[in-house]
Amino acid sequence: MARFDEVMATFWADGDLGVQPPLTDETVGEAERVLGVTLPSALTDLLWVQNGGIVADEHGAFPTGQPTSWSEGHVPFDALMGIGPSGQTPSLLDTPYLVTEWGLPSSIVLLSGDGHYWIGLDYRGCGPDGDPSVTWFDTDLDTDLTLAGVFKTFVEKLTAGRAFDLGPDDAVSG
Repeated sequence: MARFDEVMATFWADGDLGVQPPLTDETVGEAERVLGVTLPSALTDLLWVQNGGIVADEHGAFPTGQPTSWSEGHVPFDALMGIGPSGQTPSLLDTPYLVTEWGLPSSIVLLSGDGHYWIGLDYRGCGPDGDPSVTWFDTDLDTDLTLAGVFKTFVEKLTAGRAFDLGPDDAVSG
């Protein structure tokens, strides 16, 4: 398992797809106010480097150790939403709308997903000022799976999707 600072140095892919304007203290404060939570420092550390976007291939999957609707042993994490205005680029600030739209628990902040699945910060167990777990939410099957106890550990355990042997029943991200 890589250390967080090592992953942080190589976390983002090249390009500006999904990238929000540079983060400011005011942006973070407004996001926490709108979302009603304290965001994990490990998340904001990544967003200070780049405010959302495509995750580098070597960090684009999380091993689950059990099957999900996505695959037998991992889930995708190919993008991380930043903090910015709603619009063409999804943002953490879109969480309230997306939670309602997809019937998700209200005490979460969405990080990545496509509607059929989401990966989010799960504040249900720690409250709005705690250190949330990271959870996989499958909206098609109405299930969730805790991936990591805290965001920093989640990032440290990310790996390349190509590390998993895809079988004929496994989804392939485009």
